[in-house]
Amino acid sequence: MLNRRSLIAATLAVASSPAAAQSPPWPSKPIKLVVPYAPGGTTDVVARMVAEYLGQKLGQNIIVDNKPGKGAMVGTAIVAKAAPDGYTLLMSVISGLSISPTLYGGGDFDPMGDFIHVSIASTNPSVLVANPNFQAKTFREFVDYAKANPGKVSYATSGAGSSNHLLGARLEQVISAGLVHVPYRGAGPAMIDTIAGNVPVMFDSLPSAAPHIKAGKVNALAVSGETRSPAFPDVPTMKELGYPDLISYSWFGISVPANTPQFIVDRLATDIQAVLKEPAVVKRWEEIGAEGSTMTPAQVTRFIQDEIDKWTPVVKASGAKPG
Repeated sequence: MLNRRSLIAATLAVASSPAAAQSPPWPSKPIKLVVPYAPGGTTDVVARMVAEYLGQKLGQNIIVDNKPGKGAMVGTAIVAKAAPDGYTLLMSVISGLSISPTLYGGGDFDPMGDFIHVSIASTNPSVLVANPNFQAKTFREFVDYAKANPGKVSYATSGAGSSNHLLGARLEQVISAGLVHVPYRGAGPAMIDTIAGNVPVMFDSLPSAAPHIKAGKVNALAVSGETRSPAFPDVPTMKELGYPDLISYSWFGISVPANTPQFIVDRLATDIQAVLKEPAVVKRWEEIGAEGSTMTPAQVTRFIQDEIDKWTPVVKASGAKPG
């Protein structure tokens, strides 16, 4: 029989054991998914679909928290500074990690050192859409009109530093015509103004533009993919129209703060892959012209580093400005 001193010693031994010192099971409370763009754009569309099904896999609600600004750098910086406990995720995007840090001359985070990049949930081409009342009805007509009216044609994007901003800047270089960039705090507000005719055309990621194209609210002039999108087989590519330098894709992934425990990273990577195989998600991606990815966290990390190496010189050579 244990005496009082022995009982206290035994209790202390149990309390200090590795099993007793373990953190509570993860996840044990709702998770926040920071989206660095306003509601309504592709980033938000992809984020909400992933959040719904990933939350089911994890057994917790995933709350989408839109934090737009500074070419996706505001929301990205928030996650970089968050506790590495698995309860704050980032919907990582090409702009926030690969383009805007160069465009804005640095930021409050290191795109590689401050994150663990877990997955790529979606990749997709961009599309040039026009208000139905705009006189250019095809991509070639748009190019001709822009050349004939230098400095008078405006195009909207989800914001400075977005891949669509860089696509517009590259088009401007290729056709030697002055285009006026009108940046918004997300694709949703930009599309609203394009539909209203306040801006004649917009470069948008295909998933967020898709429902508006199908509804006839905007005309799709061309996509930036290597090949035509199965979701819109009648819309030509910029490449086939004679502009191979305009091939461009956006991507949307999940990243977490550096030093997040490996078991959380592994769980997220496994469950996100399961989400991307869900029939409803597969169908939705097909409808909006998106494509899932099977990359592992190590492959995603290499991919994003390659994207940084690719886009840094492009940003510098384009002469693009934040405003």
